Amino acid sequence: MFEIFGPPPPGSPRPFSEATRAGGMVFVSGHSAPHDPANGILRGATPAEEVRNALAKVAAILAAAGSSLDRVVQMTMLITDPADYTALNAEYVKHFPNGLPARHTARFGVPTEARVAFACIALAGETTHA
Repeated sequence: MFEIFGPPPPGSPRPFSEATRAGGMVFVSGHSAPHDPANGILRGATPAEEVRNALAKVAAILAAAGSSLDRVVQMTMLITDPADYTALNAEYVKHFPNGLPARHTARFGVPTEARVAFACIALAGETTHA
């Protein structure tokens, strides 16, 4: 049995849910930082701001699904420009003070202006390691 979090509204151009929970795991779809200029929401002016904002979105999705960044076991970092890799990593590591999860990085080309997006797999439950 599994549970879906944040299903897309009917007719959405993004045919995926925010996350699913199954078998004691939470699977989070790829998400970039929120961007809605009409409402004053911007991804971020720098690679570091985009990482912070994107991981904040992922953290909120994980919390809704009963997990947290501390429970991530595998992260996918999707980047649009390899030139940003060092700056993105410099901010990324700050969000995992208890140890870095397994990760792979890939270049993505979906129609977006985002520098970075994240998808992850996490253990369900909010317990952090000691």
